[in-house]
Amino acid sequence: MVRWRSGTVTAVRRRWAGAIELDVDLPDGAAMRALAYPALVGDPEPGDRVLLNAGALLMGLGTGGYALVVALPDRLPPDPPQALDTRDAGHLVKARYTPLQPILLGVDEEASPHHELLAAAESLDGMPVVSADLHSALPAILAGVHADAPDARVAYLLTDGGALPAWFSRTLAGLADRLVGTVSVGQAFGGDLEASTLHSGLLAARHVLRADVAVVAQGPGNLGTGTRWGFSGVAVGEAVNAVATLGGRPVGSLRISDADPRPRHRGVSHHSLTAYGRVALAPADLVVPDSLAPPLAAQVDAALAPLAARHRIVRVPTDGLDTALRATPVALSTMGRGLDADHAYFLAAAAAGRHAARLTR
Repeated sequence: MVRWRSGTVTAVRRRWAGAIELDVDLPDGAAMRALAYPALVGDPEPGDRVLLNAGALLMGLGTGGYALVVALPDRLPPDPPQALDTRDAGHLVKARYTPLQPILLGVDEEASPHHELLAAAESLDGMPVVSADLHSALPAILAGVHADAPDARVAYLLTDGGALPAWFSRTLAGLADRLVGTVSVGQAFGGDLEASTLHSGLLAARHVLRADVAVVAQGPGNLGTGTRWGFSGVAVGEAVNAVATLGGRPVGSLRISDADPRPRHRGVSHHSLTAYGRVALAPADLVVPDSLAPPLAAQVDAALAPLAARHRIVRVPTDGLDTALRATPVALSTMGRGLDADHAYFLAAAAAGRHAARLTR
């Protein structure tokens, strides 16, 4: 369960949208790097005592190398300026029944200025929606969209398979001026808009943010157990179903790699094959870049052949996409591998973005 630590802030290292990175000294002389979300716990300063949840850090799990600040027990933040004893400022509870559950204004609830618009919304009007297994695909998909449609309005749907707070993602902070907004859905929170479900979030992306293209992916972090069904990216298939139900155009960004050391993720990852092949009941455009090395291309074709009965396998030219990827304002990294170390992965994501952009014409 929780592995608690108490320590003292010695330095504030850096800040980005919604997060503060800290150095914390523990009573036993050890030091930890920690992350605080000011909207939840307040704004830590050197000398503050902090309570930390250090379990994932101590186990070496994917928390970005951080202990997480649970509270500043000697300097609690003030109550929010808006009254929270009524629903006038929203009543959408996320990370429900955990000690740090935030109460937020849902984009479609009664107190929202967008309530009437979303109460009447029924369709995505054919908007292309790119689904991806990993958060690391987001900047590459965005690069692919803007390579052909630089003025396209792109919204991001943050699902709750990885990091719940949008603030954890430095990628999102770096892409702020390239996106028309982030909608955090399900148990995720901290986006520009909050939605209780992916369906309402997609409608908000289209009708509130007026997106031309949307991208659906979990936050940083990915749960995988090495089994067919035990991975958080299985939700990609459910995203396809949601998009189709709402009259959108599902586009699958395949997890393709010839660099991953694990055989189950080489060629087309088993995560993509399960999500699109077993969970997605509606057809999607599954995008394959046309410039893969011949051995990898053959491996990809063989893996996707059984999926062709339901989905459309779309081959997309990649001219100019490498340049677009190298111009992204954030570092590209997946499982610790950068663009050159896992080029096929990022190229496949960018090709999905390019295909989505062409569907807007």
